[in-house]
Amino acid sequence: MRDVAIISFAQTQHRRAVRELNEVEMLMPVLVDVVAKAGITKDRIDFVCSGSADYLAGMAFSFVMTLDGVGPWPPISESHVDMDGAWALYEAWVKMQMGDVDVALVYSYGKSSPGNLRRVLTRQLDPYYLAPMWPDPVSLAALQARAALDAGVVTETEMAEVVAASRRAALSNPSAQLRGEVEASSLLSEEYFVAPLRRHDCPPISDGAAAVILAADDVARQLCERPAWIRGIDHRIEPHSLGVRDLTRSVSTEQAATHAGVDKDKIDLAELHAPFSHQEVILRRALGLGDEVAVNPSGGALAANPIMAAGLIRLGEAATRITCGAADRAVAHATSGPCLQQNLVCVLEGE
Repeated sequence: MRDVAIISFAQTQHRRAVRELNEVEMLMPVLVDVVAKAGITKDRIDFVCSGSADYLAGMAFSFVMTLDGVGPWPPISESHVDMDGAWALYEAWVKMQMGDVDVALVYSYGKSSPGNLRRVLTRQLDPYYLAPMWPDPVSLAALQARAALDAGVVTETEMAEVVAASRRAALSNPSAQLRGEVEASSLLSEEYFVAPLRRHDCPPISDGAAAVILAADDVARQLCERPAWIRGIDHRIEPHSLGVRDLTRSVSTEQAATHAGVDKDKIDLAELHAPFSHQEVILRRALGLGDEVAVNPSGGALAANPIMAAGLIRLGEAATRITCGAADRAVAHATSGPCLQQNLVCVLEGE
């Protein structure tokens, strides 16, 4: 296995709606920034992989237009996944294991503001039994939260504490959309949005983009003083039918964590892609994280949730803290689908 590391990370300042820019215009400054942070020029990039969703863009093969942001010269080897950018990073990592790629650019983006996001995301459900009923992701998450509350996996107080911690952590994150000092007790006094979820328990609608540069072996060491090495990475998926899943657990996260080697050594921090407050508690349990682990020091998806980029951001945020020496070993997590259906776990270490 080749050693592969994240050597640079860039993202937009995430906003509720970026109306003045199209996807290419929103993405271009991020691509320029991530390449500059890596200290390279575009001709050093051997492979490009992107993650996005045509449903958000409202057109087929929308990712092709964003290649304008990458540039037509020099010629590139390119691929795309219709998923969060974390899975684009996984594809690039696999490509680098083949030995013919030393430097890869991975980026992802999403503008959720133009349409009705809750209605759009029903299209990812089982097309025979679930999608015809149009259950939206907030309602499905509410079912999961109710199951977790009834099973004693989480309490409403814990959910409010997750939100309060997220808002506080986001104060130091200039890219965050929601931030501020708030007490859990005041959050609990708010009305339900979709019971048992209140509005703050749900992710904000965000427009944004992110990108990372991966480098292998000695190339990474030459380009970065302290690379964030990918020591384990795995992703798993659970059944499409919600009725055959235990929604109070994230079995796929547990399995991915085992194969990625999360439990092989002490974890300093975790960046968890938990769009809903109760999901952070479920993910903590699935990953075996104790109270000593700093969770979502960036604020997480409750502070900003650009669809198709939020998972890649978790990897980038974790890598940044390793690169700057704030952590030695971190776990990054990304999710896709309703109620934590598909999950990716990545272990990052500094040398």
